[in-house]
Amino acid sequence: MNRPPLRLHTPEWFTADDSTLNVALVYPMQGPAGIFGPTCGACARLAAEEVNKAGGVLGKELRLIEVDGGAEPRRVAEDVEALVASGAVQGVTGWHISSVRQAVAPRIAHRVPYVYTALYEGGERTEGVFMAGETPSWQLLPAMRLLAESRGVRRWFVVGNNYVWPRHTARAARGYARECRGRVCGEAYLPLGTDGIDGTDGFEDVLRRIERADADGVLMLLVGSDAVRFNRAFAASGLDRRCLRLSTLMDENMLMGSGPEATLDLYSTAGFFASLADQSTLDFHGQYAGRFGLEAPTPGSLGESCYEGVLLLAALIERARALDVAAIGAAADRVWYEGPRGLLSLDGRHVRQRIYLARADGYDFNVIAQLRAPHDLR
Repeated sequence: MNRPPLRLHTPEWFTADDSTLNVALVYPMQGPAGIFGPTCGACARLAAEEVNKAGGVLGKELRLIEVDGGAEPRRVAEDVEALVASGAVQGVTGWHISSVRQAVAPRIAHRVPYVYTALYEGGERTEGVFMAGETPSWQLLPAMRLLAESRGVRRWFVVGNNYVWPRHTARAARGYARECRGRVCGEAYLPLGTDGIDGTDGFEDVLRRIERADADGVLMLLVGSDAVRFNRAFAASGLDRRCLRLSTLMDENMLMGSGPEATLDLYSTAGFFASLADQSTLDFHGQYAGRFGLEAPTPGSLGESCYEGVLLLAALIERARALDVAAIGAAADRVWYEGPRGLLSLDGRHVRQRIYLARADGYDFNVIAQLRAPHDLR
């Protein structure tokens, strides 16, 4: 049986010799997360260009080989492993859901460095994997605590897609709610690609359960266009007038897809928002607009994470002065880099960064607080 070709976007100049350092950029080009896929690719390309302007990596030009991370996880893992096994790429980075990471990591991470940029559920320990995204203890716990203090949220209802990130994050949320003198009063998990573009189609049962539970906060753990459709259904049902929503995966592109009438009392927590006005963020926006134009999709936290991933991967290899995974791991605690999220370093193979809470305001987010790190919460 003939296997279909790799789902790659391979440029004409692609080479696999010693003059370049080729990196597989794995990001969603289809499925629910495809809504922010274009910004993932654009931000990663911008970072690669800036790395090359500064001299490349180990004196080599960094080149990106794009892989569709929105395909079925096993297929993505096979595609990436084929690139690694053939010597076509010397590293992997990108935003993709945790199911894809769990399929990819065991196959390749001990052979090449792998920088995973998405927020995730925590707990990744595979050799050679480095995490640039947010985790629940740094992102969700302080957000829930602040909303409990400022808005009196005590009864949370979790709505998520049915895979590892929402399930494990919800498990953590149950404990966080208790720490905030509240509780999770209901949970619902939906398949990726849930229907319901207009009205409440596809979400009726979940919406009724939220209403019956008398929740005053909904924790949304939905991906991309699924969250967009849920926002529209939630507003159409009138529940947006009764309880707030909090998401750890919501960017400006998803706000635009939802529409301002569907984002009343919607909060998001992340390490980056396009509306942040510090010097690092402003510099990034200037570079992004100069490269892609003012009409390009807004680089929210999800797409921007791919910029961070390229910078971190380059910094890891430069610090180790090698492509060997063991050497890179040994040098990781001495790695730092500077990007749109500021000057960042690694702690236990995770990037430690500032985390913010923002409230939806039309097509943008209004950042209302920098959240306290976990060690500051007690």
